[in-house]
This record gives sequence, structure tokens and C-alpha cells, in this order.
Amino acid sequence: MNEDNQELLTKHQQIVQYIEELSVGTRISVRKVAQSLEVSEGTAYRAIKEAENIGIVSTKDRIGTVRVEKKEYHQIDKLTFAEVVNMVDGDVIGGAEGLHKSLNKFVIGAMQLEAMKRYIDPDNLLIVGNRTQAHLYALGQGAGVLITGGFHPLDEAKELADELELPIIVTSYDTFTVATMINRAIDDRMIKKKIMLVQDILRTDAPVHVLHAKDKVSDVQLLIEESGHTRFPVVDEQYRPIGMITTRDVWGAEPEQTVDQFMTKNPLTIELQASVAYVSHTMVWEGIELLPVVGKDRKMIGVISRKDVLKALQFAQTQPQNGETFEDQLWSSVQKMRDKTGKLFYRRTISAQMTNHVGMVSEGLMTTLMSQAAMRIVKEEKRGNLILDSSSNFFLLPIPIDSVIDLVPNIIELSRRYCKIEVEIYCDGSRMAKSMFTARLVD
Repeated sequence: MNEDNQELLTKHQQIVQYIEELSVGTRISVRKVAQSLEVSEGTAYRAIKEAENIGIVSTKDRIGTVRVEKKEYHQIDKLTFAEVVNMVDGDVIGGAEGLHKSLNKFVIGAMQLEAMKRYIDPDNLLIVGNRTQAHLYALGQGAGVLITGGFHPLDEAKELADELELPIIVTSYDTFTVATMINRAIDDRMIKKKIMLVQDILRTDAPVHVLHAKDKVSDVQLLIEESGHTRFPVVDEQYRPIGMITTRDVWGAEPEQTVDQFMTKNPLTIELQASVAYVSHTMVWEGIELLPVVGKDRKMIGVISRKDVLKALQFAQTQPQNGETFEDQLWSSVQKMRDKTGKLFYRRTISAQMTNHVGMVSEGLMTTLMSQAAMRIVKEEKRGNLILDSSSNFFLLPIPIDSVIDLVPNIIELSRRYCKIEVEIYCDGSRMAKSMFTARLVD
């Protein structure tokens, strides 16, 4: 028996190693893995799940299981007890010292106590009504308690909560409403997790090279040689950015001249909470190669370059996304198709949720669909991401519910940095709407 277990463990390791060697984006199937490594499908399935747990594989609806690049994310999808208090308009009855703690999951106590015991673990949140024994048991297991319906716990439970620093929260909402609120908050956080921020990509493993206003041109030349970089932020005594200087700025300058004579003053800066998409737009629009990153006190924390942004955008494209935005949901039922000549178009059926008060398709949703079609045709050309500058929309005929529409994008102009795209919507052979987009490219 022990030999069998050892053999099974070895097979698991072989499968995980096999998956690690696959390129990012490769689709993975149980049957294919089983055939390639000559193992049972059951063994392959368990090993793939293990690979998913360690973060090198991800499964998403309509895509399947794919190899992904392992990346450490901030646990922003986790809630703290303090956030739950605000969310449910609750009162903290005990264990206030533990409000800063994060909860791993919540358990709804709509079952007998003996059955409930199987689901309560440390760092959980038990959502339950006026069931005093359940309150005490959850606290004893290291879980917080959220009491619904406006009921209050026993004094014994309050004392135990204070001793263990595990919050007891009381709310007037019912259990179903509370569970819905928390689920929505977690989903919102998953969407934010999808949106990459500056703080997610800011490098902290490399020194930031800076200059001061009264440094000399000779100091700039020395820093260029030492660092291999060609542009640097200039900071004041409080380490706040006051300028930017590049090799071009000091070309032909005398070695003894000072930096403040040549620097570009009042540089654009960015904060940690800014999205990478916003940073890329700023860099493209302003023609900037390097942006200082500052904190709330305006002191410089680091710098972010075009190279950093491009790497982040490329990484985001290879990862399956969790938590869907409204745009994701709107596009999820769209089919990618081609006509007899090979021309690309997109098709979807108009659902009831897409209509306005008179039963016709919302003009706002049509605009969103057309902008998504424009972005996707540019990606088909492998030209990178779009930053839309402007659009002109024409709604020619109303589109009724349950209609099948075709979105037909056409690239009118395409250069290294700019493009112009026309998108038309057809229904039963008639043109219903049309948009013209101008955009910048981030390749």
C-alpha cells in the first residue's frame, strides 16, 4: 500500500512538472495529459487540480483549463471584520480588538448545530440568528459571529469574544440580505483584482536613481554611465519630484552647469492607486517614457517606465480573469464569426436586459458593443491595445428585443500609433447603427 502511494505521488509530481513546462496559454485537458504521460484520467484530474491550487493552471467558463503564469496577488478579495461591520450597518458587541482581522469565508448557519460544526473553521464568519450555542461554538473554533435579525448574544459569548479578540457583530438585516451584501462585496473586489494598478507592478527590487537641482551636468553623465539609464527624476530636499532630465537635455552643456538649468520643471506624477491603463494613456498622450510614482505626501516612492507598463499589459492579456465587469457580461454571449470571404464579424441575440423602457436596444449598450468590436478587430491584427480618443455614433433604426444582430468592424486607417475604425450593426440585412472611432495604439 505504501509503495502504491509513493508511485501515485511520483506521478503527481511528473504531471505538475509537465504542466509547468508548457507555455503560458496552452489549453490542458485531462484526457490529453493522461495519454501523454500514460496515467489514468483520475490521476491526471487530481494532479491538474493540484496545479490549479499552486497557481500555474486556471479554469474559466467557455475557455477551459489553461496554463497561466504564476503571480502573487494582494489578497484584496478578502474582507476584514471591520469592513463587514460597515457593510451591514452593524454594531460590535464584543471582540472589537479583532476587527482588523481578515475572514477567509463565511458560513450561513441555516442548519442544525451538529451539521454546522463541519463547516466552521478558524478565521471564518458565522452568519446566524438567535442561536446562542452556535455563537459559543464558532468563537471556540476561532471564528467571528454575525448575528442577524437584531438579536443579541449572551454575556458569556461577549466575554469569550473579548478574550479571543474575535468580533461579534449584530445587524438588523436578515440572513439572506447579509449574505447577498457580502457576496456582492467579494465580487466587486474580484473585479478590482482584475484591474491592474501601479502598486501591483511598481518595482521595489531595484534602486531609483535621482538627481537634485544643484547637481552638475557632470553628475548626470556619471549617473548615466553607472546606471545605464537615460532619464532621471529631479527631487527636492523632501524627496518630492520637481523635474525630469534626460541625456538630450544636457547635450552640449558645460560639465559645471547645474541640473535645474536644463530640467523639465513640474513633471507629471502618478499615485499607487492609479490604473495601469490610465498610466499607459498618459504616457502615449504626453509622449512620456518615465513617470515618478508618489505617495499622498507627494514624496517619490519609485518610478514606472513604458517598459514596465507594456510588460504588465502583456501579462494581463495572458491571464484568465475572475470577476466580470458589465462589459464582460455584455460581450460574454457574442459569437466570433467569419463570412464567406473570411471577413470577421460578431453576432449576438438581444436579451431583455439590454432593452430600454420601450423595448428597444439601449443606445448606450449599442455603443459599448461597437467599441468592444473595434478593440477586438485591432487585437486580431496583433497590434496591441486601444485607447479610444473619440467616437461618432449614428442610430438609424430601433432594434427590438430577441433580434439577432451582427457587429461588422472595419479598419479604415492603421498606423504605428493611430487608427480609425468603423463599426456597423446589421439586423436581418438592414443597417441599424454605425460608429466611427479614432484611437491610439499601445503596442
